[in-house]
Amino acid sequence: MTTDADQTQWSVTGLLDLFDARPDGDNRFAADTGLAGADERQVVEGTQVLAQAIVAVAKRFPEKSVRSAHAVFARAVVVGPPVEFEIDVVHEGRSTATAVVAAMQNGRRCVTVTVLVDVPSPDVIRHHIPRPEVVGPAEANVCQMPMAGRELRLVDVVDVNSPDEVGPPELYAWLHYDPIPTRDDLAKALLAYFTGHLGISTTMRAHAGIGTAQSHLTVSTAPMTVTVSFHEPVRWDGWLLYSHESTQVGAGMSYIRGTVHTEEGELLASFVQEALIRPMRQTDTTIAVQSRL
Repeated sequence: MTTDADQTQWSVTGLLDLFDARPDGDNRFAADTGLAGADERQVVEGTQVLAQAIVAVAKRFPEKSVRSAHAVFARAVVVGPPVEFEIDVVHEGRSTATAVVAAMQNGRRCVTVTVLVDVPSPDVIRHHIPRPEVVGPAEANVCQMPMAGRELRLVDVVDVNSPDEVGPPELYAWLHYDPIPTRDDLAKALLAYFTGHLGISTTMRAHAGIGTAQSHLTVSTAPMTVTVSFHEPVRWDGWLLYSHESTQVGAGMSYIRGTVHTEEGELLASFVQEALIRPMRQTDTTIAVQSRL
């Protein structure tokens, strides 16, 4: 997990500006990477690139709505050169369209995102899983993951990175943004951005003596895939509840599934993350900390 715990220069407004990928030719878009954190770590959040790809595809299909995106983070994106997005349209019909987005940096493909868009239709049937019965944001613990305009509070967890906080492999996080975007594509990008932040911590929570405080130092960790599905309509005010459940970890990979509810109980999105959790190799320790994946 690449946290932004030290990125005090970041703001929600600046993050939304980064998400807003700009046209750069036929089926091509570009976006900036943003600033390095105070710890000089040079790796860009994978879900930031996912968010930018969602916006790029939404602009490519302005009459449709992004319904799901599956990202594979094959190579790290570094702070500095812009990210270029090449959109390969697999199918474009009246109701649905599918595109595969290649996120490139310095001529190398780093992230691949498969996106489904559609034209929403009236319900035939409707149901959704209810919001978990956990305490509200007022009773949850403040978590220091600074970003101007963002508040994060955790249910029953004080230090999400500590190897000494042990509990079931589940994590409930209340999140509040200011401003909340009114554009559908930016709202979905902002929802997708946080889906990769706490998955590895959720998995480690069930195992005493292991925590994300050790990431990139004695344990090699990284989100490898994120899949997010958006449930119409994506609109909210106030707090969001991100629920995480790690259903399996082993053979060097973990699997986390989750949901995003409004405080009132509406289900906005569902997501899945696969993450790498492996011992540091001897060769890894020769690489500067700020450059490790």
